[in-house]
Amino acid sequence: MPSSASAAAKNAAPPLPEPLRVPVADSHTHLDMQSGTVEEALAKAASVGVTTVVQVGCDVKGSRWAAETAATHDAVHATVALHPNEAPRIVLGDPDGWSRQGARHPGGDAALDEALAEIDRLAALPHVKGVGETGLDYFRTGPEGKEAQERSFRAHIEIAKRHGKALVIHDRDAHADVLRVLAEEGAPERTVFHCYSGDAEMAEVCARAGYFMSFAGNMTFKNAQPLRDALAVAPLELVLVETDAPFLTPAPYRGRPNAPYLVPVTVRAMAAVRGIDEDTLAASISANTGRAFDY
Repeated sequence: MPSSASAAAKNAAPPLPEPLRVPVADSHTHLDMQSGTVEEALAKAASVGVTTVVQVGCDVKGSRWAAETAATHDAVHATVALHPNEAPRIVLGDPDGWSRQGARHPGGDAALDEALAEIDRLAALPHVKGVGETGLDYFRTGPEGKEAQERSFRAHIEIAKRHGKALVIHDRDAHADVLRVLAEEGAPERTVFHCYSGDAEMAEVCARAGYFMSFAGNMTFKNAQPLRDALAVAPLELVLVETDAPFLTPAPYRGRPNAPYLVPVTVRAMAAVRGIDEDTLAASISANTGRAFDY
C-alpha cells in the first residue's frame, strides 16, 4: 500500500507555475467544485496572469450560483445551463433535479420545461455571458436518455440566440450529432466547443463554421495526439484555453486537483504545439475569449 505521505502528495495542489507575461482567461471552470473560497481561487489565478474566469453552470442550482458569483466578482463571468447528463436525470425523475423553488420534483417533460424556464430567466441577466455547458454526451448517457438530451440541447440553442449569448458546447462521444443539431437549429453567432475533443478533421469543420475551440489540460496527456493535431490546424483566432477545473489537470500533475491558476501550464504546452511564443498565444487567447463571451 502507498504510504500516507505519498497519498497526500498525490492529492496535494500542484505548485504555482511561472506567471504569464500576458494575462489570459480561463474560459471554463467550476469554482463551486473546488476547495477554498472564490476569493482565494481568483487571487491565486491572478498571481500567475489568469485574470478572468468563466464560471460554468451544470444544473439549475449551479447556474444560480454562477450568476450570483459573477454579479459580485468583476473577474468572473457566468454561463448557465443544464448539463447534457442533467436533462435525462430530470426527465426520469432523479431526486437531484431541481425545480424553480429548489424543491425536488417527480420528473417528466414538464419538469425539464420548468428547469429550462429557469435557465432562460438566468440567461437574460447581464453578467451571464453564455448558455452552457449544453450539448450531447453519449459516454455516460445511454440510448434511453438521448431524446431528452437532444431536446434540452435544442432549447439551449434557442435560448442563447434569443438572448444574444455565447453557446458553450459539451461534446463527448457525440461529434456527428452535435454538429448535426447545430446545423439544423442554426448555431448562435458565438459558439464555443468546451474541452475540444475532436480530431484535426473536425477542427477544420468547426473552423469553417467559425466555432471557437477551447483546449484543456488533457491536450498535454501522452495519449492526446489527436487533440494536439487539432490544435495545430485550428485558426489561431478561434483558439481558447480552459481548465475545466477541478478536472483534467495538465501533465505533469495529472490526477491532482486542477484550478484556474494552472492555465499557464496548458498555455505553454499549446504554444509548443503551435510553434509560437507563449506571449503571442496568450495575447490571442485573451482577445478571443473576450470576443467569444462579449466582455
